[in-house]
Amino acid sequence: MSDPPPEARTSPATARNRDPILEVLRTRLPDGVRVLEIAAGAGEHAVHLAGALPHLTWQPTDPDPEALISIAAWRDHAGLPNLLPPLRLDAADPDSWPGDPINAVVNINMIHISPWAATEGLLKGAGRLLPTGGGLFLYGPYIERDVETAPSNLAFDESLKSRNPAWGIRHLDDVTALAAEHGLTLTEHIAMPANNLVVAFRKG
Repeated sequence: MSDPPPEARTSPATARNRDPILEVLRTRLPDGVRVLEIAAGAGEHAVHLAGALPHLTWQPTDPDPEALISIAAWRDHAGLPNLLPPLRLDAADPDSWPGDPINAVVNINMIHISPWAATEGLLKGAGRLLPTGGGLFLYGPYIERDVETAPSNLAFDESLKSRNPAWGIRHLDDVTALAAEHGLTLTEHIAMPANNLVVAFRKG
């Protein structure tokens, strides 16, 4: 990715995880797919993924006005025809989401840095908008039953909760159970660098 344009934000974490995420999505998003990215943040992932996957249409969203400015700056800079203008969208308010047809939902590093209501809204909205067979892809750290949590993730969890008691690394069982309430079934569990996961769900 080139140097950031004015008004665009950057994150060192994005530079580290964007290619592993791309490799997961590359083989799981077929031609013609329209992707809704929830909580696109600075927009770096949107530009990188849309640029590498020109056969799909990427719709970035975020509730933060400054993030929307950054996404728009990256989009203008990249000039990608398959990257749509960003939309303001609150994951916790799925009833306000746009009703445009989508085939997949992608969410990167939001669930642990937001109140549980955002996860509830994300899963409700994805369950409502995705067609049968549509995919939901979540990236981030999770606490798993019968799996020892890495010390770095335990420290990260404590740090998150010290910043906001409503934040924290979620239990994958809780996310999976809530997804099932909205017709979403866990289909893949993919280990990623730095003790992260991609968990993939399908609409039944």
